[in-house]
Amino acid sequence: MLDHFVWGNVRRISPEAPVPVVEVVRETLFPGGAANVARNLAEFTQHGLILGRVGADSDAQKLTELMKEEGVGTELLLIHPTLPTISKTRIAARQQQIVRVDREVIQKLGADELDEVERRVREKLPEIDAIIIEDYGKGFVTQELVDTLVRLASSAGKLLTVDPSPRNPLQWKGASLVKPNRLEAFAAAGMEDTGKDGQLKEVGKRLLDKWQVPNVLVTLGEQGMMIFDKDSPETPHHLPTRAREVYDVSGAGDTAIALLTLALSSGMSLHDAAEVANHASGIVVGKLGTATLKPAELLAAFQP
Repeated sequence: MLDHFVWGNVRRISPEAPVPVVEVVRETLFPGGAANVARNLAEFTQHGLILGRVGADSDAQKLTELMKEEGVGTELLLIHPTLPTISKTRIAARQQQIVRVDREVIQKLGADELDEVERRVREKLPEIDAIIIEDYGKGFVTQELVDTLVRLASSAGKLLTVDPSPRNPLQWKGASLVKPNRLEAFAAAGMEDTGKDGQLKEVGKRLLDKWQVPNVLVTLGEQGMMIFDKDSPETPHHLPTRAREVYDVSGAGDTAIALLTLALSSGMSLHDAAEVANHASGIVVGKLGTATLKPAELLAAFQP
């Protein structure tokens, strides 16, 4: 999807309705959704590829141009002849978002599209170290797609990680790791978050059992992260937050799954990879907009 930010000032209320009048100062465009995951990876490797669906429209052209500029491979993108490219326009003033305008049509991935996805992934599989499934609940990620990607990754011994959407409950059996945030984790576990001690531990145990995956990592915002391992579900590993200031949490989950997967595919242990992702997320929440970080910033975050 394409993220469009309109930045401006507010000095008066409209005479037509009780709403602020935004005087536009500047506008910015960024790759959004799953494209933001690829964008985060592109700062650290020039070998990232994105596979998704866009429309045959000007927003797709802008999105493709932006990703190419940042070093993301776009040759695997599917172009739909009638569906629009999803876009989100955020209007902000004085560093505060006032309203968001979404343009999207939700349509599930078709059988022909799935066949094409399988063909393209199978062709690239020898060059792939890892696959990230980033689900924003927009119709592209279906159970059939998940089963296909899991089968391909498993057969080739490739890492496959998942950032799920609460709007699209799917089974992730066969994935290497699933990374929900706290809200998504409680929803998937069928539990209400009352803040009581021990609740999160129970959520982790339920998700390990429900999804049949070796690891679940729950991002907890200002409380950091929690890692759950199927071999020791009673003793989860907690990582406190590394964020110093929080301005904007949009995109933090994208950064986390990107850096976590990259670190794992580089040979790091899960705990070390999670620490990398934790530091990276702590940096991007201190920035406005759909942000990424540079390798130098990540290295600096580990300095005493």
